Amino acid sequence: MPKKEQKEKLKKRRVTFSFDAPKAKEVILMGDFNNWQGKPLLMKMNQLGIWQKIVMLYPKRYEYRFLVDGQWFNDPLNDQTCPNCFGSQNNVIIIS
Repeated sequence: MPKKEQKEKLKKRRVTFSFDAPKAKEVILMGDFNNWQGKPLLMKMNQLGIWQKIVMLYPKRYEYRFLVDGQWFNDPLNDQTCPNCFGSQNNVIIIS
């Protein structure tokens, strides 16, 4: 495969994560794309009470969840899940 074609396949994609929680004080996007570390991916609430975060991700499969005021939540807009090692489910997103 030529280098240019290979580079295109590795190009990061812009992905917007959203979570509807108008009464929440803090929503953190956590996933394997940031090694499940909360600090770098604090979400911001818009005027409608929707928390959002835009992340640049390489094409591949990722697992994620939302940490809302210290409690874990799955993405209600994404029914793709897989079991995690804590006995609950993570959401799955595949970036193509």
